[in-house]
Amino acid sequence: MSGYIDIVCNLFDPKAVRDGQTGIDEEFKEQVRMDPKMRKGVTVAQYIKKMDRAGIERSLLIAVRAGDLKIKGSFELPYERVHEVCEKHPDRFSGLAGVDPFRGMQGLRDLEYAVKELGFVGAHLYPHWFELPPDHAKYYPYYAKCCELDIPIMMQIGHNLVYSRQRRLPSVGRPITLDRVAIDFPELKLIGIHVGVPWTDEAISMAWKHENVYLAGDAYAPKHWPAAFVHYANTYGSHKVMFGTDWPVIDPERAVKEVDALQFREASKRRLMRDNALDVFTRIPRRRGGRKRRGSA
Repeated sequence: MSGYIDIVCNLFDPKAVRDGQTGIDEEFKEQVRMDPKMRKGVTVAQYIKKMDRAGIERSLLIAVRAGDLKIKGSFELPYERVHEVCEKHPDRFSGLAGVDPFRGMQGLRDLEYAVKELGFVGAHLYPHWFELPPDHAKYYPYYAKCCELDIPIMMQIGHNLVYSRQRRLPSVGRPITLDRVAIDFPELKLIGIHVGVPWTDEAISMAWKHENVYLAGDAYAPKHWPAAFVHYANTYGSHKVMFGTDWPVIDPERAVKEVDALQFREASKRRLMRDNALDVFTRIPRRRGGRKRRGSA
């Protein structure tokens, strides 16, 4: 099987590393045992070769907005930079628009521009960078805009590590905080990324309770996914879990090999690795000559 879709991918090329647009320092790279050869960045062409070897057809590339830019240690990867990569490789990448709730109306206009003009397929939020839980009122205008644009929004749930020693961030992403959001925005597709560790059971309970809450297995090597998460993705939650890497945290070739080793049921694996992403991200371009999935744009 191939044609996989990685729904959580970061631009980690030499320019992004040089410009300080990755949010991770050398100690974090050491912590996740990143190959020293890639610590200064991997070109997009080199990364596409990794995708090819892993059988990944498309990666969703995040235009990250990480924290209020008035606060030291915050950063962003401009929408335009991600758009350039997507435009150059339209069959391999699609963009995700980072959300910064402190940009007010301009932030809402930016999100609409990213979707309508740049062709981005969803939104992305890092709650811990803003030190506000997912159910905080600051995010509500952006949730409403996502409903209006008919796009999903993904966000980190669970704890967060120390990405940079210069700025330690609180873990505000308890999965239970999605409960109120899912109730208030029943039309909004909410994706809790990063497995929800250490509250994975809580994350599963939210996806089980709400039709519009989904999960993603990313940022943790699949061989370390909690047993309850694997069971959920393989059985009664097979329609609710998507594959991701959070590259450069997890190498795509490693991730795919370790998913293979988990011995998913064939139908569950197909949903995890491709079909669920196409159902949730309806703006992802379909292969030419292939049949459009219901609801695709």
